[in-house]
Amino acid sequence: MRAAGVNPVDWRIREGQILGAHPIELPSGVGLDAAGVVDEVGEGVEGVEVGDHVFGEGSSTYAEFAVLSAWARMPQGLTFEEAAGYPSVVETALRIIREVGVRSGQTLLVSGASGGVGSAVLQIAGDRGITVIGTAGAANQDYLRSLGALATTYGNGWVERVRQLGQVDAALDLAGSGVIRELVELTGDPRKVISIADLGAPEFGVRFSGVAGSMPEALAEAVGLISRGKLHIPVEKSYPLADAAAAHIDSQAGHTRGRRVLVVGKPAGVVLEQKIEDDAHPWD
Repeated sequence: MRAAGVNPVDWRIREGQILGAHPIELPSGVGLDAAGVVDEVGEGVEGVEVGDHVFGEGSSTYAEFAVLSAWARMPQGLTFEEAAGYPSVVETALRIIREVGVRSGQTLLVSGASGGVGSAVLQIAGDRGITVIGTAGAANQDYLRSLGALATTYGNGWVERVRQLGQVDAALDLAGSGVIRELVELTGDPRKVISIADLGAPEFGVRFSGVAGSMPEALAEAVGLISRGKLHIPVEKSYPLADAAAAHIDSQAGHTRGRRVLVVGKPAGVVLEQKIEDDAHPWD
């Protein structure tokens, strides 16, 4: 292991908030996203060798060693810290864009757009010809604009500010800040709203999306977008593995710009080949 991404789901699992979807059997570790160097190749696994630099998804990735269930070779130019920030947020972004059914030429509203998933949604949707309106705090307005979004702040009057930017065809709730009713009002149809953060969304007829799709496909698309210069998710802050608790505290506070990452080992270089394999890979 060289780096592990910090996701909100990590501290929710740690606190037992989502035991129905993520049951815990002790002893148990934390962490889904990772980047590192292949240390050992499992039986029957092809297309990867010891020493390859990969990123992907596994379990208990806050560790010196982890086993990956889905992986891809790291694109040229990415550091391990940067690569660890991509897997889960890209899978989530691709899934919810698909589920909400927004198309080229339409307008997508993203509530809570400055974090990792929001950063991915803005860029992926923009690359598909979708106009994106993003809400975030005042300090992140220029950041949203740099990703191609029409930006506005949340807080009092935000619904009217969004209306002034354009008609909303679909909306995503990424922050769980109690705005589901307003998102339904703006779209005119609860079926055109998806939440990944508000468990109460179904009370308004809105779908809560919490079941991951295909990680190998997401990694393949991430590699393509990164290689074409169409996707960049910045690392706001890196922490040593020993400071995982501090990373969770900061993540729970919100207002993240991009990603938070744990550094497990000393950073190294990258390789250039790009290949997806859906199998388990032990690596360090």
